[in-house]
This record gives sequence, structure tokens and C-alpha cells, in this order.
Amino acid sequence: MRRDPKPSRGLRIHGTIARDLGIAIVSGRYAPGDILSGEIEFSEALNVSRTAYREAIRMLAAKGLVESRPKAGTRVSERRRWNLLDPDVLAWMFEAEPGEDFLRALFELRMIVEPAAAALAARRRDAEDLARMGHALEEMARHGLANEAGRAADQRFHDEVLAATRNAALVSLSSSISAAVGWTTLYKQRERALPRDPLPEHRAVFAAIAAADPAAAHAAMTELVRLALADTGLSLGD
Repeated sequence: MRRDPKPSRGLRIHGTIARDLGIAIVSGRYAPGDILSGEIEFSEALNVSRTAYREAIRMLAAKGLVESRPKAGTRVSERRRWNLLDPDVLAWMFEAEPGEDFLRALFELRMIVEPAAAALAARRRDAEDLARMGHALEEMARHGLANEAGRAADQRFHDEVLAATRNAALVSLSSSISAAVGWTTLYKQRERALPRDPLPEHRAVFAAIAAADPAAAHAAMTELVRLALADTGLSLGD
């Protein structure tokens, strides 16, 4: 799958190690319960410092992918412990070519969160929120979703909708929702151009929020997410 942006760009050595191990874990090359190589063996094999390896393992542990115990080594955690909403973990899942079940799960999450967020945003948004959403839509139109700048604008639009809810718990999901939007958009383009222009659905969401119409905002965002899922060739079913 095409990578965007290049995952290793600007990463320090421990970040590169964490990324490579993370992809190996989420792709199944290391299964839950497997013991990873010890830091001495690993650092010598890759010619990296033991400190860099330890820091990489700390990163993976913070994301729930591994557990380290004295004398027992570093073990790959059960999948239910993985923080699948961590933006890095999401990126690694897509680099490893996610399965249909995982894609559906992401869209189910979006279908639960984003329509309700759009309805709240319609009640609570102010002029500055609308200006930021409008600017994001302008950038989407200017660049298109086949371009990195256009995809970044798409992510900003979804971020701004969540920010306009004035709900701290929802806002805390922004990075996860944004990453899901970005990676699923790229996924849809992995073998062909986007099947259609999704800008009209985004504009419909914006218009409903600007009109302070919660029901219309909920319906418009529901349709946006539904069509985004359909563009992947999947459906949520009943």
C-alpha cells in the first residue's frame, strides 16, 4: 500500500525500531504471546544501541503492543490490549494492509462518533469554528484528495467539527478520528483513483452546522461516512 507521508521521515532511531517492530506485530509476524529478542541480541543484530532498543520497547508498551517483565523478557500482548486508536498503531495497521473486519470497525466507530459530533457542533459552533471549517473545505477543493495537502485539509475539517462540540472527551478523539480519515482515504486510492468527489458531502455537513440544524448535520455526516465506506467496496450490513 502507498505510504503517506513516508512513515520513517524524521524519525529518530528508536522511533524507526518501534515502527518496524510495530508493523511486524500488527501484521502477525509476531503473534500474541511471542517473546521478542533480548536487547543485546537485537541491538547487535541491527547495529543499534541498547538504549535505542529499550526506548522503542517503551513506546510499544505505551501503545499496549508489548509487555516487559524482569527475567521474562518482552512479550507481544493480546490484541485486546492494543491501543488501536493510537495514530501510530493505525498507521502501522494500514502499512500492514488491514483486513476488512478492521476497516469495518473503523467505520463503525466513525458512524457512532461523527454524526453525533456534527449535531453537537451545529448547536455550539461559533463564527471562528465556521471560518476554520470553511477554510478546510476551500483547501480540499483546491488540492483534491489525491494530493497530500488536500487530505490534510480533509482531516482538519473533521478535527474542527469535533472541536466545535466543546466536548473535551470528543475532542480527545480528534487525533484518532483524523488518522482514521486520512488512512482510509489513502486506502481507497491504493489501486485506483477515488471513485467520486466527496466534497459535496462535506459541504452538506458544513451547511447544516452553519445553519445550526442538528438533525440535518447528523443526517449529512451519516451520509458522508456511509458513502466513504461504500467507496472502499464495503458495507456495514444490518
